Amino acid sequence: MGLLDAFWHLLNFFAPAAGVGLFASLLAKGFWRRELASVHWTRLAASAGLAAGAASLAGLVAFGRDGRMATYAALVVASALALWWSGFGPGRK
Repeated sequence: MGLLDAFWHLLNFFAPAAGVGLFASLLAKGFWRRELASVHWTRLAASAGLAAGAASLAGLVAFGRDGRMATYAALVVASALALWWSGFGPGRK
């Protein structure tokens, strides 16, 4: 595998995590507009995306391959927990 192929492989591996993080943060800002007025959406998206990326890596290590449904379920749960932490929980500043 060449360097360009490895780049695209990693980009495609983390694309679902980035998409879920971005989409979930925008939905959270839309549903809880007043409660999340002080938290910028990029902070929410970054925390949710990083947590989802960590769940993807954990699923890859645990199952030995990408694309398992349990990994995607963990991705959604990790994203939701990160949104709660940075938007409503102790991580809110």
